[in-house]
Amino acid sequence: MRTFTFLVAAAIGVSAAAVVSTGAVAQTLGEVTVQATRNVSTKLVGSTSSGIPIKEVSLSYGVSTAGLDLATVAGAEELDKRINDAALAACKEVGRQYPKSTPGDAECTEAAAKKAMVTAHELVHAANKASIK
Repeated sequence: MRTFTFLVAAAIGVSAAAVVSTGAVAQTLGEVTVQATRNVSTKLVGSTSSGIPIKEVSLSYGVSTAGLDLATVAGAEELDKRINDAALAACKEVGRQYPKSTPGDAECTEAAAKKAMVTAHELVHAANKASIK
């Protein structure tokens, strides 16, 4: 009888751990990272005539999926809007801090949003798959 009780307790413990870890994964997947990247030309102090090095700067914003039902068209469109808004804000901020950086706001925003949309599409696909069950 003790063995049976122990096995039941162990099974309950494993089930609880699975539920908790699934919740942690779901929370992790509830955010999309938008990273704006630009190139900045800077001169080396004391350098020879070897040229100007290029330094890359970036700024990342997290976009939450909180309150969105990604299994609906409206939810997916709102996530798309949030990502584009975050990409524009990040690119403008990098541009403000580094006015001579390239590319410009429009190209930076497009590239940042495009990279983030990969994760967004995965989240929408997972939500649609889960809603079918």
